[in-house]
Amino acid sequence: MDAFGHVNHAKTVTLLEEARIELLFTEAARHGVKELAEGMVVAKLVVEYLAPIVFTGEDVLVEMSVRELKSASLTLDYVVRGSRDVNSPVVVKAETLMAPFNVTTARPRRLTEAERDFLAGWRAGGNGA
Repeated sequence: MDAFGHVNHAKTVTLLEEARIELLFTEAARHGVKELAEGMVVAKLVVEYLAPIVFTGEDVLVEMSVRELKSASLTLDYVVRGSRDVNSPVVVKAETLMAPFNVTTARPRRLTEAERDFLAGWRAGGNGA
């Protein structure tokens, strides 16, 4: 929280990261896709603040979808609402360009077919989003 009672930029980025980990690691593994947890890097991050996230001690809602899915990258879109209510105002919009990464070789890699199938379900308007 900053001096004005708002959630600061670093905490907002951490909030996005926690949501992304839940999707790419936990939810993917639940669907049998474990490779995503073995290496992903953020290649680009864009955060647009529409209103301050006021710290109230209550949870906010982070909605995610896959906008772009390429052979060796994906773009995740985020909408953050000021409370868990799906009708609450949007306070942040963000995007991350993600690249799968092989930590053993320290090089980018291509998405597997299983990863692409899982991520396709999270396209805007898909089952996951």
